[in-house]
Amino acid sequence: MTKSIHLAGMTCALVLASTAAKAESSTGFTWEGALELGIDSTVSSDIPGAELSDIYGSAELTFGFAFNESLRAFAGISVESVLDPTGNRLFGDIGAYVGELGLAFSLGSTEIATGKISPAFGIAWDQAPGFYGSAYAEDYELSEMIGISATTELGRGTLSAAVFFADTTVLSDSLGTSRGRLTRASGGAGNTGKLNNVALQYDVSLGATSLSASGRFMSAGVGDVSNETGLALGLSHAINDRITVIGEIARFEGFGGSADDATYVTLGASLASGPITYNASFTHRSITSTGTDRLLSLGVDYEFRGGQSLSAGVGFANEAGQKSTMLGLALVIPFGG
Repeated sequence: MTKSIHLAGMTCALVLASTAAKAESSTGFTWEGALELGIDSTVSSDIPGAELSDIYGSAELTFGFAFNESLRAFAGISVESVLDPTGNRLFGDIGAYVGELGLAFSLGSTEIATGKISPAFGIAWDQAPGFYGSAYAEDYELSEMIGISATTELGRGTLSAAVFFADTTVLSDSLGTSRGRLTRASGGAGNTGKLNNVALQYDVSLGATSLSASGRFMSAGVGDVSNETGLALGLSHAINDRITVIGEIARFEGFGGSADDATYVTLGASLASGPITYNASFTHRSITSTGTDRLLSLGVDYEFRGGQSLSAGVGFANEAGQKSTMLGLALVIPFGG
């Protein structure tokens, strides 16, 4: 996995602001970001060659320019290691790429965004707590798509809808270290060059409980054997002002355009005690062709008065019977405004 696990969750609010938030009443330029410095180390593994340490740095930046109360431009840039490590690595394989870019139009309680977007689907990839809590759920995150999305208030909740296809423009590559430009020939569900892929999500808050229901249909790409259909149901609940729990189940047929069915179940909990938050997550992943994987993540986060946070975690993975133990440590520094 090339994307920094911890920073992805910490900066989700910035990403959502660039694609789904209402335009601000004032005009002008805004920007925000976060820098992450950390180490992700597999200290023991049954998988040959998997025992390695990755000392990394990454950054997420979002920019916005409001032309007026109804129209704004947005952009999101990531700088990180864009290739998977093949051995011990020290700040290696760094590349920069555009994750989001486009225009957003505000129409009362509805906002429409067009360009390179991140359609909404599921919550566990972002909200599962801990350094390794979202590692498996990120498999089904939707990002770097070309299309149109709409977010509107509906009843007691918010409905998000998008039509899209995978980005195969020059923006799918990266500067510095190249991650390779995506092409139509690469295949994969959603890599169609047409707006024939759909994602829907409805989020509703009921006091201390938030519910989410998502669905998606992604057409087969070149060489694929199947379209993909997916459903996800998520829940988060604040038991009190210290304890929060989260759960999500996601089910896919034709996962990624293959003949595989896939099921993901994520459970997590966090306990806050002043500036310290203890967390635990468990994810079950079952894919027809690869078998059953399980990941337990345990960790602790410390938030400094200036907004910086330090996170430490341990992960215990069992992937088709092969066990691994991981240790991670990350410092996240927000900036901008």
